[in-house]
Amino acid sequence: MKQKALRLIFSIACLSFSYFLATLTGLELVQNAVLLAFLIHWLLFIPAYLLKTEKFFDLSGSFTYISIVSYVLFFNNNSENIIGNLILASFIIIWAVRLGSFLFFRIKKAGEDKRFRELKISFTRFFLVWNISAMWVSFCSMCAITAISSGSGVQLNPLFYIGAVTFLVGFILEIVADHQKTAFRKDPKNKDKFINTGLWARSQHPNYVGEITLWAGIALISYSSLEGWEYISLISPIFTYWLLVFVSGIPQLEESGEKKWGHLKAYQDYTKNTPKLMF
Repeated sequence: MKQKALRLIFSIACLSFSYFLATLTGLELVQNAVLLAFLIHWLLFIPAYLLKTEKFFDLSGSFTYISIVSYVLFFNNNSENIIGNLILASFIIIWAVRLGSFLFFRIKKAGEDKRFRELKISFTRFFLVWNISAMWVSFCSMCAITAISSGSGVQLNPLFYIGAVTFLVGFILEIVADHQKTAFRKDPKNKDKFINTGLWARSQHPNYVGEITLWAGIALISYSSLEGWEYISLISPIFTYWLLVFVSGIPQLEESGEKKWGHLKAYQDYTKNTPKLMF
């Protein structure tokens, strides 16, 4: 009972902390976007819990990104740079569609996401995960929706173009890494083997390198539009890095990898000699 209460408290904390961060920007659109992110997650959680399924969990995150970015883009009538706003929004929407659909079809093919096997049968545990997802969307998109919601909008200056190139490099890197791993797993000869070819020969997690890089690009694009407390929204790329490196990304994969291949000298050499992230 105590654990259930704590999970509900943590769920409320996810909303409270996300909304507090949004209030610091002083922009009503950003605050409303955060509330919308949580509302969408709560509504989609209901059928997910009733059906005891996690299969559209990743799609829900992508849908939320698209929804809140579209919301601030549509309802902001004060920005001077409509073109910049459209480009930044398009970057995030394209990324969300690509990643969400990729993860959805991967889980559909696998039959389930094993991480949710025990979570989805517990209301409070599953609900907490959905709230963490809403917080993830809120934090990661914060600098972008703040820039779009600002009075000046997304400015087309040299930093914008540097950020755009950075985003595209990261986006392409993530796509290539995901494609290489998918192709590797499709080959019957690679059954029960770990990937150490292509980009994966230079980095243990090249897809995460791409993810971190593209969000850094989003932050660079957004930077010139921020002022005062709006700079707090630059937590976005920092949160992405922290989440992938220390929480839900690398630690879980390392634990899984050790269980599968930790006894193999080839895997031990690979993890010892290959950078976790950077080339």
